Amino acid sequence: MTFPEWTKPGVYGAFVGAVTVSIIGFSWGGWTTAGGAQEMADNFAAEQVTLAMVPVCLGLSEADAERASILAKLQEASSFQRRTAMMETGWATMPGADAPSRDLASACLAELELDGS
Repeated sequence: MTFPEWTKPGVYGAFVGAVTVSIIGFSWGGWTTAGGAQEMADNFAAEQVTLAMVPVCLGLSEADAERASILAKLQEASSFQRRTAMMETGWATMPGADAPSRDLASACLAELELDGS
């Protein structure tokens, strides 16, 4: 079977065009793989759960009898140790969880608006 003379350059051109379109689509076009989309969805869901739990953290802080001393301790802590100190208070532990959440501790600290944070 004989192919026309333009077949080889046409196949190469189609291949190079497909690769170029794929690179442009994934780089600048906003295309994503199923795994990438799932990762973005998981991250978004985790952020929204953290934001939804901030009022619970603030409620726990307001209900704590030692709130004033804890807030003073948080203000005295350096900015690097403040999140760890918040986690030690127990206010950043989500209901049903055994350990405090680092993300919730950071979000709760931001809402408390302590000096220097």
